[in-house]
This record gives sequence, C-alpha cells and structure tokens, in this order.
Amino acid sequence: MADNQTLAMRVSEISDPAVLFERHNTEQIRRIERKIRGEIEQKKEELRQMVGERYRDLIDAADTIGEMRQCSESVVQFIQDLHQYCHRLKQGRPVQSTRDQSPGLWKEKFYTMAAQIKLLLEIPERIWSAMEASQYLQATQLYLLCCHLHALLQLDATAGGHYTPVLARFPILVRQVSTTGHFRSTILLDSKSLLQGRAVSDQAIAEALVSTMLLEDSSPRQALAGFLLARKASIHKLLNQPQHGTGIKAQVCSLVELLVTTLFQAYAVFYLPPEGSPKPGEGTLSCGLLFSILEDVTSTTPAARGRRVLHEEMSTGSWFKYLPPSITEFQPVLRTLAQPIQTEQLRDALQQWIDTCREDICRGVGGLLVYVKSLKGLAAIRDAVWDLLSTDSISQHWSTVCQRLLDRPLAVWNDFLQQLFLQRLQTITKEETGAISATSVQLLVSVLRDLEVQTSHTSPGSNPGSGCGSQFEVDVASFLWSESPGDLPGDAGWVSVAQRGQRHHGSSLAMKTQALTPCVQSFCSSMDAKLKARLDDLQCYLPSQVTGSSSGAKENSSASTSGRFTDSPAVEEALREGCVLCTRHILSAVRHQLDTTSPEPSPAVLSSVLFMGRLCQSVGQLCPSLKICILGKQNGSEVTANGTPRQGRKQGKGRAVVDVSPAQAQWAGLKAELLSCSMEAYRIWSSALSKMLLDNFGTALRAESAGAILTTATNWEDLEIQEEAESGNSVTSKIRLPVQPSWYVQSLLFQLCVQVNRVGGHALPPPTLQELLQACLAQALHHYHSLMGQTVGTEGAFPMTQNRALQQLFDLRYLNSTLGCRAEEVKSSRSHRDPRFHQICDWLETFIDPFDLDVFTPPLNANLNRLSQRTSVLLGLLTGSEKPLTLRSSSNNSQEPFNILPLSNNQIRFGLLPLSMSNVRKSKSASRSSDAVHQLVSLAIWTL
Repeated sequence: MADNQTLAMRVSEISDPAVLFERHNTEQIRRIERKIRGEIEQKKEELRQMVGERYRDLIDAADTIGEMRQCSESVVQFIQDLHQYCHRLKQGRPVQSTRDQSPGLWKEKFYTMAAQIKLLLEIPERIWSAMEASQYLQATQLYLLCCHLHALLQLDATAGGHYTPVLARFPILVRQVSTTGHFRSTILLDSKSLLQGRAVSDQAIAEALVSTMLLEDSSPRQALAGFLLARKASIHKLLNQPQHGTGIKAQVCSLVELLVTTLFQAYAVFYLPPEGSPKPGEGTLSCGLLFSILEDVTSTTPAARGRRVLHEEMSTGSWFKYLPPSITEFQPVLRTLAQPIQTEQLRDALQQWIDTCREDICRGVGGLLVYVKSLKGLAAIRDAVWDLLSTDSISQHWSTVCQRLLDRPLAVWNDFLQQLFLQRLQTITKEETGAISATSVQLLVSVLRDLEVQTSHTSPGSNPGSGCGSQFEVDVASFLWSESPGDLPGDAGWVSVAQRGQRHHGSSLAMKTQALTPCVQSFCSSMDAKLKARLDDLQCYLPSQVTGSSSGAKENSSASTSGRFTDSPAVEEALREGCVLCTRHILSAVRHQLDTTSPEPSPAVLSSVLFMGRLCQSVGQLCPSLKICILGKQNGSEVTANGTPRQGRKQGKGRAVVDVSPAQAQWAGLKAELLSCSMEAYRIWSSALSKMLLDNFGTALRAESAGAILTTATNWEDLEIQEEAESGNSVTSKIRLPVQPSWYVQSLLFQLCVQVNRVGGHALPPPTLQELLQACLAQALHHYHSLMGQTVGTEGAFPMTQNRALQQLFDLRYLNSTLGCRAEEVKSSRSHRDPRFHQICDWLETFIDPFDLDVFTPPLNANLNRLSQRTSVLLGLLTGSEKPLTLRSSSNNSQEPFNILPLSNNQIRFGLLPLSMSNVRKSKSASRSSDAVHQLVSLAIWTL
C-alpha cells in the first residue's frame, strides 16, 4: 500500500527532499527517482514535438512581422516625402506663376516623359519575349535602349540615397530599375549557351556573338575565342554524357557533326575574303556574317534606319510619336574597334583549336569504343560517320572551306577517328582469337583426359558403344569399318565425280579415307565455326565484293569507298596475326602435352599422342576458315581452287619466278609448323610402338633353353638335289631348308601390321611409316647383335647349330626384305643399309658348312622370295603399295608356277584384292607353302 502511494506521488508534491528521505526507505526513493526522470524525459519529448510542429509557423509569423514593419516604414517615409514635396510646391507657386511658360510646351514635355516611362515599363516584357524566341540580338538592343532611357530619365540613385524626381513622382519605376539590372547576365548566359548547339543556323550564331560583343564591348578576335571555347565545351559535354538513353553511334556522329559544323560556321561568321578577290557568286557559301550584322546594328548612316530598334513601333504611330529622336533613332555603340580578323590569325586559332580537340576526341572516343564488342557494331558506327560526311551539304563545300580557313585539306575520318577504330578492331580481334585459342586448348585438354580414361578402361569385353568418339580414337579401325547414314550424300549415285563439290569431300566416307576420327572432326569443326564467326564479323568492316550489276553504284561511290576502306590491309593483317597467334598457342599446348608424354610414353598415352598428330595434320584441311582468315577471302578461295602456291616453279630461263605474297608465305610457314608438330607426335608413337614390340622379340630371340627354341620353330621343306660325284655319276641327295620365319618373327610382323592398321595406317604420312619400319629393323638388328655377344661370351648357353643358324639367317633376311628401305629410297640415296646386317649374316654363315652354304643359298633365296610375295598382301602397309611384286619366270626348273597371288591388273574398286591363278594344288611344296600361309592366318586369329 505504501509502495502505491509512493508511485502516485507527483513531482509538484515534493517540496523538501529531507522529508522525502524521512518518510520513505531507499528502495522507494529509487522508484520515485526513476519516475521523476521518466516524467522529465517525457516533457522534453513533448517540448521537442511542439517546437518542431510550430517552428515553421513561428518563422512565417516572424517574416510577416518583418515585412509589415518594412512596409509601414516605407509608407511613413513616402508620406513624409509627399508632405515635403507639397510644401516645396506651395512655397514655389509665386515664382512659377511669374514665368511666361506656354501650356502647350509643358503638355508636350509631359507626354514625352510619359511615353518614355511607358516604353521603359514595356521593355522588360519585350526582352523576355525576344529571349524566348532566341532573338538575343534584339533583346540586347532593347536592353541597351533601356539603359539609355535610364540615363535620360536620371533614374540612378543619388549619392545621398534620395530618389530622383521621376522616381519620387512615379514609385513604380523603382522595381523596374532593379529588374532591368538582371537582363545583362541572362542575355550573356543564353547567348553563350546558344553557341554550344550544333543545330543552330549561321545567322543565329552571328547574332549571338554580336550580342556578346555589344554587352561586353569585346573585339571580333575575342568573339572567335569565345565561340571556339563554347564549341570545345560542347565537345566535352558530348563525350561525358551518360551512356544510358543514347547510343555510341549517335554520340560519335554528333561529335563529327559538331566538328564539321564548327568549321563551316567559323567560315560563315568570321571569314572575310581577301581584298581584290572576286565576289562569290550565287550558290556559294556566305561569309563575314559577324561584320555585316555588326555594321547594320551599329551604323548611323541613313541606309541603316531600317535596322533601328523601334523602327516597327514608330510606323504604328500612337504614343510612340512623343518619343524624342534620341530614342527613336537609338543605335547601340561598340566601344572597341571591330577590325576584321586576318586570315593568318583565323588559321592559327582554328588550327590550335583542332589540335586541342583532337586530343580530347581521341581520348573520349577511345573510351566510348570500349563498349563496342563486335566488328559489326564498329562498322555500323564507321558507316554512319561516312554517310554523314558524304552528304551533299558537307561534301560539296568541305574542301573549299578547309582550304580557305586552314590552307590545307582536313580529313576528319583519317585525322581523328580511323586510328581509334583500327586500334579497337585490333583489340577486339586479339581478344576474340585469344578466346578461341583458350577454348580450343580447354577442349584439347578435355579430349585428352577422356582418351586417357577411355584407354585405361578399355578391355576386350567392354561395350564398344560407350564413349563412341573416344573409342574410335583408341581403335581407329573400328571407325573406318563402321557404317553410318552420312557416309555418302544422297545424290552420290547420280552426280559425277567432276560435279561433286565441297559437300561430297566432307562426307563421312571421305573422312574415313583420311582416318579423320569424330574427335578430330568435332575439334576442327568447333574451331572452324568460331573462326568463321570472326570472319563474318570482319566482312562487315571490309568492302563487299561488288559484281558487275552494281558497277554503276560502285563508280558513284568510288570516292567515298576509297577513303572508307583505306585501312583494309591493316584490318586483314590484324585478323591474320590473331589467327596465327591462336594457332601457335594451340600448337604450344600440343607440344607441351607431347613433352609430358616423352621420352617413354605409356601405352595408354599413345592414343592421345596419335590424336594430337592427326589433329595437327588435319587442321589446315578441316578448318577452311583458318586459311581464309590468313590468306584473305579472295586469295583463300583462289588457293583452294588452284592448290597451294609454290614459291617458285622451274620454268624457262627467260621466264620470271612466281612471286609469293607475305600472307601466302605466312600460311605456308604455319602449315609447316603444323606438319612439324604432327610428325613429332607420330615420331613419339612410332618409337614407343617399335620399342614395345621389339622388347618381346628380343626376349624370344635370346632364349637359351632348347625347349624355348623349339617352341619358336616352324615348317621346313625337304628338297632333292642331284650332284655329280667324282666318278662322274649323278648322286641324288635330300636337304631340308626353312620356308617360314620363326614364330616370334611372324608375331612381330603381324602385331606391327595390326597396330598400324589399328591407327589408320593408310593415312599415316609415308615418312612416319618408313621411320617406324626402320626403327623396328634397327632394333631387331640390335637384338641380333646382342645375340652375337651372348653366344660368344656366355657359358652353358644353347649352342648355335647349323639348323638354328639357317633359321636365324632366313629370319634376318626376311625381316630385312620386309622392313628394309623402299626401292626408290635406295635409288635416291636417302637411306643406306645398316652395316650390322652384313656383319650378322657373316656371323651366322660361320656356323654353316661352306659346302652346304653354297648348296643351300639358291633354294633358300627362292624360298625367301616366295615367302615375301605370299605375305605381301597380308602384311599390307608394311610392304608398301609402291613395292611391286616380282612375278616368277616361267622357267622349266620352276616347281610352283601357279601358287603366287598376283595383284589384279584391271583395278576398278578393290585394287589390293588378291586373285588366285589356280585353285588346284598339285605339288607337295605348294601345299606346304599353303599350310604356311594358313598357319600365319591362324596366328593372326589367335593373336586377335
């Protein structure tokens, strides 16, 4: 209960704090304190709200009170002045009555003053009307007339602060006098603003400049400086205006229009032809408007009365007839001497202004062009500028104006904008080609990653449909022998070969003949599409190919076109450099990938190496846009039709060598780099493949146990020979010679053939295939050479018997005949036989009886020749199509004239299809030879 009474206590009831401490405890006192503080804060808030709500009312009331005080003081002051004036009139009445003044004269003076006051009161409205109509010269004349009226009526305040008699009698003029003082700054501001406009007539510009000269008492040179400064400010305004709401093309065109208009108006306003020059005829540009207008406005001759300020008003009569002549014939006066601007001074001023604006325009337009992201947009801006400069109003008199003002021609596009557009084009091209190279490298890395994953997961029982593109890269043969609906075009059956176009050459069957896998096609098509988009974008900036039907239009616009496309070589060079850098960047990525795989790549990486080799080999063919980008559209099409140009051709002594353009030389160099990178990839593959195959070959060759040697033995042939004994009788003996190579030799050749065909060996470069065969032969000779050291220096090894030596000799000679150099290489001395071959043959012949060797050599050579001919078709690419088969002679000693498989002479479609000459096997040796071939085929099936 006591707590409630304590809380109900008001602040006003607390009179003595001591009593409060006597009646309440500490806790209650604290509650009372909190309550009092809360009430204090509440009152403060109420006071703030009251002051905030009533503050404006208080200010308005205070202002009203102040105005009332000033008004009452002025009324009192007027009454006092009126009282004093009446008092002076009362005192001066006897004096005036003594004067002999005519009432008509006083009436005329009164009307004159009244007309002046009425005119003074109407001038502000006329000034505002003239300014609203942008007639600043008329407004200036009225303002100067108003100042002249002020001087006549003595409306200026006296030194003592008293009003003049007119102001005392007509207090309404006080406000008019204060209002008139603001007209000068307003007219000057609006006149200078008019100078910044690009769509203003020459007459309006000249009148605005005359107004400025009359108000500021400036000279024509100062007016020229002000005009050029205003135009420079207008250029800055155009360059710095916000991007939203307007386009870059509109800004650049407005800038060019302002620049051109400035020179035209400088000619029309400030230029005066030299003395003694003929007067310009009709249809020519007017000039010297500033001086002619200035002369009309300020001239006092009778001929200039039509240009008086109040000429039109005086013709109406009424109260204007009471105005004195000093007002009706008023003309503004220019205090400075308006001397014409000399030609040299005008030229120097304009040239300095052009140089200054060139820096600002280059900086500003360069910043605007950053927002243009395509060459098509850049070409649209360029064409809009040229269309503006090619209009009749500009092109008809532009050269004349520049020659008279600057004493030289001025090309706006070439001097101001062309380099800026070219730099932006080069930047866009560099960025776009850089993006193409970056995305191509990313795609390359992605494909290589997929190939590695596909190769590591490939097994004999895996599904060939999974990852079909990558699977074809791992096994190109599966792609070559697969059928697809797009192998041949739909009209391939009735369109002759001569009439087939590029579409037939790009069919799936054509890609298979060149072993161009889907991954290679996809990569090249993606790159070609991006380059084609760049090429199409660039064509918007280059001149279009004009046909004969439009030759008339071409002749009409030849002058414009010749200047518009002068930078076409630089534009094509920018695209050429960008494409070359793009291709070299991709090549550097390919070389980096090849460097990471060498020197000993794993079998899982060989598919990636082959993909990169095929890619570099086919980029020039599958990316026609790359060739066009480098050679140019016209040259690229000509090269495509006529073939690759050569730097020189063997001609007669009197004929000149065909010249090669730099673009063609650059394209040839790029193709050489691509070919070099491709050959490097194939070289890595061939070296890795030869090493992998020959390691197993060397292990089987150096077998030391008799069982291992017997497992590699193959079929031998029994031959009967007749020899003459010492007694002269004929002796028949029987010998046995090998007719098949060892199993590891057959396995080596067949595995090599399988691997070559697995990667599309028919499309491998001939040097690569030759290097592979030579590498295999060289490593085989190395293993045979190591066998020599093993046999000589190893104890307990299986001895080299005569039969084993015969088989080794047969194997070695068969390997040399199959993997050896081609016939044309021997003729051209591009290759030479390895000396180790003869050394090893001599070493093996040491284990054969010399008499037996003489007997064995002819049939051994026959067996070797027959075996080479029989296996040439099966081994295919290892023997080479350029290695013709040697048909056996039809001698009587021939035992098998019917068992050779020659090639068909009538080659229609299947040129390598073997045709048997006979289906009958009559001899035992023929059957044995057939068994040898069947065994080789069985080995191939078992290996697969």
